[in-house]
Amino acid sequence: MGLPDVPTRLHPEPSADFDSRKLGTTRRTRQWYRVHRVPRGPLFFGKSGGNRFDAPAGEFGVLYVGADAHCAFIETFGHATGVRSVTEGELAVRGMAVIACRRPVRLLDLTGKGLARIGADARLTSGDDYGLSHRWSKAIHDHPSQPDGILYRARHDPSRLSAAIFERVAPVLTVRSDTTFLDPAYAEQLGRILDDYKFGLIP
Repeated sequence: MGLPDVPTRLHPEPSADFDSRKLGTTRRTRQWYRVHRVPRGPLFFGKSGGNRFDAPAGEFGVLYVGADAHCAFIETFGHATGVRSVTEGELAVRGMAVIACRRPVRLLDLTGKGLARIGADARLTSGDDYGLSHRWSKAIHDHPSQPDGILYRARHDPSRLSAAIFERVAPVLTVRSDTTFLDPAYAEQLGRILDDYKFGLIP
């Protein structure tokens, strides 16, 4: 006899008392990494609604970064799950930037127990319902404690950390370095990333 079917419960919305909850934040002083299209500068706070923690109606912009170069790469080029190759053409139009902060950024930590503490689970940071995560992002952005953004595990490599940084933090961010993937000086680092993720490079 098989196990009885268990109905799938929808992930909850932010609670009615969310503004009164104490958020578990972490301060990060480290530099961040971002893959960006070369014609567009690295410090771009998007409002398209096409990314996980965008504002529901473009009320604020969000900058997506990784805690290391591997994270920034796999969250960009691994976005189509199952695709394990990248073309030189794709790499030629993108750069890898290192972004520094003039002060520690204070991020809501959703990498572990912080999810349960706000009444959420891993579907918020890795699921496909972006409408839900957009509404959570606005609730977090508008919380009276005014966090600078959200820290969460990368969907395509949960051993690495990503951050969604809210636009109000823009004045404290600076670009420390920026290079294209096909710059010969970046070849060794690119090779390590491709090897680690078993990605093929297509001419």
